[in-house]
Amino acid sequence: MEGVETSSSVSPSGLFPEWSLAFWTLCAVVVPILLTLWCSFRRSRRQGQVQDILRKSKHDWQDTDLFSQPTYCCICAQHILQGAFCNCCGLCVDEGCLKKADRRFHCKEIMTRGEGSIRTSMVHHWIRGNVPLCSYCVVCKQQCGTQPKLCDYRCIWCQQTVHDECMQSSLKNEQCGLGEFRNLIIPPYYLFSVSQMRKDKHMDYGKLASCCGKNWTPLIVLANTRSGNNMGETLMGQFKSLLNPIQVFELTKTTPAKALQLCTWLPCNSARVLVCGGDGTVGWVLDAIDDMKIKGQERYVPQVAILPLGTGNDLSNTLGWGAGYAGEIPVEQILRNVMDADGIKLDRWKVQVINKGYYNLRKLKIFTMNNYFSIGPDALMALNFHAHREKSPSLFSSRIINKAVYFFYGTKDCLVQECKDLNKKIELELDGEKIDLPSLEGIIVLNIAYWGGGCRLWEGMGDELYPLARSNRSCFWSERIGHLQGRCPGDARMFLMFYHPCGRLLSCPRMELELIEGEMMMDYWKLLG
Repeated sequence: MEGVETSSSVSPSGLFPEWSLAFWTLCAVVVPILLTLWCSFRRSRRQGQVQDILRKSKHDWQDTDLFSQPTYCCICAQHILQGAFCNCCGLCVDEGCLKKADRRFHCKEIMTRGEGSIRTSMVHHWIRGNVPLCSYCVVCKQQCGTQPKLCDYRCIWCQQTVHDECMQSSLKNEQCGLGEFRNLIIPPYYLFSVSQMRKDKHMDYGKLASCCGKNWTPLIVLANTRSGNNMGETLMGQFKSLLNPIQVFELTKTTPAKALQLCTWLPCNSARVLVCGGDGTVGWVLDAIDDMKIKGQERYVPQVAILPLGTGNDLSNTLGWGAGYAGEIPVEQILRNVMDADGIKLDRWKVQVINKGYYNLRKLKIFTMNNYFSIGPDALMALNFHAHREKSPSLFSSRIINKAVYFFYGTKDCLVQECKDLNKKIELELDGEKIDLPSLEGIIVLNIAYWGGGCRLWEGMGDELYPLARSNRSCFWSERIGHLQGRCPGDARMFLMFYHPCGRLLSCPRMELELIEGEMMMDYWKLLG
């Protein structure tokens, strides 16, 4: 019997649907990935080219993904949603027109030769389009920028606006008066004249400054972009648009000591400094002012105003500048407040830390106190906050978050009580008289009206009322006093506050603290200022 072999065969038409499904599935997965990678490569390459242009440009370009108001490109006149704008002159362009704008338009000149026979004036610098909202024409007094297109002009120095049809040849060649803030602006022709005088070794700037007006008090803005809610960078751009860009410094890039050398180009005792930051930033600037006095530049020492961007802002609150700035008032109003501020003197104290022992070779530590000096739980809390912020600075981008972290460490200390029985470990002398200390956890030496972010610890704790914070804003001079200099005016007082569990208010011009038990850890004392 002949066997019959059977074989099964699969037709090609049966395999085609399976391979087709696998192929199109693979395409559906791979093609989007390749497109995403290609778009990402093109975007990064375009951003690299844009950043290269921004870095080499004379303009202070800043790119943005979305303009906050209807904006038109100054080159192609098209409506744009994203692009770049110059912080100094206000030009707005699309990314594709960036190179053309850089070649065609000049930015604010920080130093230039003046116009006229005495070189103490300059003409308007007009920029077309994107005028501020609610601005009015200097000629016809009607509102500018009302048409949905690139229209009307704005002077980047005096901030005057004018309609296209109102712009005349005489207006283009008119002398610029620098506008409302002329008493705060350092004119570019002034810096050019000073540079020429320095070459000729003539240092008398009084006659040259007379052309700027008798009320001329030029302003220098020092901004710390890391303070509080990180508003410093935005504020710097707004100040550059209203002032000479050379007057605005970022303290993370330029130290206060270098920035304050601009004061030596100005008439004696005429400059004012606006510190945008917290109490620590103010102390940093005041230390730089002390260095100016040591270098023999005391006649150039400026007055100091504060824009509170920090977390506590106790000194700012005491001097009437507020407990914190969050953009609630425009920059123009801030400059008006600086012009109208009164001048007062601020007491500052030196604190010495001396190590005990006959054979002590350690260097004497000297610190400067502006706000307060404390030993105890609040100092430990501030130290923990500082260490956490240095470790993860990106997490501390909001004043509310900062205060929440302070609250966390404060609650922890209330439970742990690491500074308990501090009175058994220290001795206190006031004006040479030993003080019997009650049971306490901390000591605070106050120089201003506020402590710990707005607290008034002395209220209801004594017969003598501490003076209230100033209701009007004040620019202050640094007045160094203290027993180390051998002089202490009779009206100068520091206020001593004990806390946990009882409080007492004392005043004295001299105080000494001595550790009598254990080792004084740096963790438990703090000097603010």
